[in-house]
Amino acid sequence: MSKAIERIKNLNLTRRIIYGVVGAVTYPGIALINKLNVTGAEKLKELPDRNVLFVSNHQTYFADVITFLHIFFAAKWGKYKGLGVPYYLLNPITRIYYVAAAETMRDNWLTKLFAKAGAITVKRTWRTEGKETQRGLDPGDTRKIARALNTSWVITFPQGTTKPFAPGRKGTAYIIKQNQPIVVPIVISGFWRAFNKKGLKFKKKGTVLSVTIKDPLEIDYNAPVEEILNQVMDAIEQSKQYMLKGRHHRIASDKTVKS
Repeated sequence: MSKAIERIKNLNLTRRIIYGVVGAVTYPGIALINKLNVTGAEKLKELPDRNVLFVSNHQTYFADVITFLHIFFAAKWGKYKGLGVPYYLLNPITRIYYVAAAETMRDNWLTKLFAKAGAITVKRTWRTEGKETQRGLDPGDTRKIARALNTSWVITFPQGTTKPFAPGRKGTAYIIKQNQPIVVPIVISGFWRAFNKKGLKFKKKGTVLSVTIKDPLEIDYNAPVEEILNQVMDAIEQSKQYMLKGRHHRIASDKTVKS
């Protein structure tokens, strides 16, 4: 038992160090070079510390989830409208995981470092004849996410891609159905405009980064996975009914057609 406790302490220490370093490096790009608008962060204080699944649309590989971590850490210190001075990095939440593609987290030393800060790596696609083929999460990946939910918060991106209005993947709905977590939708905008695809370099400075945390969904866990997935996609505003709403969505839709 003592060895298990020691491993947990070491894991938490490692994460605190990584969060501190990554947080300090990324804070200026999120809160100073660009402008972060946060809505609904006060809802975080009402959530339990386990079995909470955050679902969001996806615009960059890393800037999205790094921003979420900043917001979650700041909320722990009672900051709900913005980040303010990032002293929250001195004592961040460590029981947070995020789902990421395994091949992405093996890309370079920086991604490998960030993987140690709570990444649940999954194999979502495989390639055949030079083309990417979609498939669902395999059982091993599903079990990893279930174990993380048992003790922590988990962030996932149901589309599994940064392309706007891509269809959601049923793996997310299966996880919701099997584990019955509290599901909190998050809607983001501006990240694809401010950062490159990986989210590690600037494209346009002075961009408004918008993060809206919505109320937890009321889900019928006995409903078919297709119905649960449709509910999630509506909540993160990536369903067909949102595709042509507003100028930003039209631009995003145009980008999808051209890609």
